[in-house]
Amino acid sequence: MPLLHSLRMLRCWFLLSLFIHTLYAHGDFFASIGQMTDLLYTEKDLVTSLKDYIRQEENRLEQVKQWADKVDTLTSTATQDPEGYLGHPVNAFKLMKRLNSEWADLESLVLKDTTNGFISNLTTQRQFFPTDEDQTGAAKALLRLQDTYQLSANTISTGDLPGVVHKSRMTVEDCFELGKMAYSEADYYHTDLWMAQALTQLDEGEESIIDKVTVMDYLSYAIYQQGELERALELTKRMLKLDPNHHRANGNLKYFEFQLEKQRMAEKEEKEVKKTEKKVLDKRDAQRKRSKDPLPERKKYEMLCRGEGVKLTPRRQSRLFCRYFDNNRNPQLLLAPVKMEDEWDRPHIIRYHDIISESEIETVKEIAKPRLRRATVHDPITGKLTTAQYRVSKSAWLSGYEHSTIARINQRIEDVTGLEMDTAEELQVANYGVGGQYEPHFDFGRKEEPDAFKELGTGNRIATWLFYMSDVSAGGATVFPDVGASVWPKKGTAVFWYNLFPSGEGDYSTRHAACPVLVGNKWVSNKWIHERGQEFRRPCGLTEMD
Repeated sequence: MPLLHSLRMLRCWFLLSLFIHTLYAHGDFFASIGQMTDLLYTEKDLVTSLKDYIRQEENRLEQVKQWADKVDTLTSTATQDPEGYLGHPVNAFKLMKRLNSEWADLESLVLKDTTNGFISNLTTQRQFFPTDEDQTGAAKALLRLQDTYQLSANTISTGDLPGVVHKSRMTVEDCFELGKMAYSEADYYHTDLWMAQALTQLDEGEESIIDKVTVMDYLSYAIYQQGELERALELTKRMLKLDPNHHRANGNLKYFEFQLEKQRMAEKEEKEVKKTEKKVLDKRDAQRKRSKDPLPERKKYEMLCRGEGVKLTPRRQSRLFCRYFDNNRNPQLLLAPVKMEDEWDRPHIIRYHDIISESEIETVKEIAKPRLRRATVHDPITGKLTTAQYRVSKSAWLSGYEHSTIARINQRIEDVTGLEMDTAEELQVANYGVGGQYEPHFDFGRKEEPDAFKELGTGNRIATWLFYMSDVSAGGATVFPDVGASVWPKKGTAVFWYNLFPSGEGDYSTRHAACPVLVGNKWVSNKWIHERGQEFRRPCGLTEMD
């Protein structure tokens, strides 16, 4: 029986290692929730196949067990009086038969391979699996969400996120892997947060294959790298209580103690110098406070994503209206004017309500989903399209020629805006993945990017139309950091703004961003409208800011 147990364990470990090894073999899944849903069905199919294999193994082992019980009973009786037992000719015959034939049959049963069906299915599905890049991308997305929305490691680990329906907890192994990924990127801040969370869960009694010493080894180094010598020293001492012979910890203990004493001596010497300089420093600090730089864009962007935007004054608020709009009695809008709402005054951002139907949204998503590819940006140096870490989503381009729904949507945008669509870019559909975002950017080509849209031959992007094709449980706002505006996704609506002044000069206040999706699945589609063809629809202004 020990042999059978060993064979069974060896086979199970082989299958498990093969499954884990092949779990990552297709790129950029993390950039689109829409495409990630396919992975759930793939995994469900594999689990069904795995359960079939387990049933076959259980049946086979049950046969082996029955055989072992039968022979155990026989040998227990026979060994009490071996000679008397074999004195019966039938017993002698059966012993010869068992050892010559039946044990050989049992050997064949033990060695019978029941893995073919599962391995064949796994091999077929392997080509559709995520890659290491996907796993790293998803891990970095968690860290990005943590920073943007100021979430503690414990909040994420316990799954206590706003709008969550399917709550999921992180294990010690999950926290450890996240910390280790940050460590490999020399990101000691996040290494500290996640190794500390893993240690907390271990201290609370969670069972894990990861031991405390391993976690503290990473954690103490990350803490040291951030200059917290005292905390690193205390953690090293705790490590040595658990493992007195830990080679690295013993070396670090002496090093940290030496560095800490050196630091204290330096602080003591500086203290005397600071006393004489205090008055001068106080004046400088006061001056810095009076003339401090405005918040950096990244901070403003993250604040807006959290809903900490600028509050409009009552006077500015009074200029914003909701109304029915028929665009100067456009024939298409006379009987069914659109619902129009001013979202912001400068730049003028307009939201149109109930502007795209549920069936149109589903059609657009159905056409786009098979074509989704990692979204690209214009490289200002080369003028070519390339992927970038600051834009995490997948997109597809849909033409009005290929489906009547797309043509109808394009015509609706033209009717509402009054702008020519023949020179506009195709409808771009985007689906945001784990922590999907698009950091602050301009839609129009600036003066230092003269070749941004040269290959299109339609001039600069005069305006942007953005459909929201899903509600988002948390996060995912469109924000304008320079002016403090936040526009939140609402399914069936669209927002519109001009990127250029009538003079053709770029409106730099339209710099905007798509905030990371904290919880939910964000689908949008946009239309970038170009200058050519708008000469009589939006005449040029006489001054730069017209």
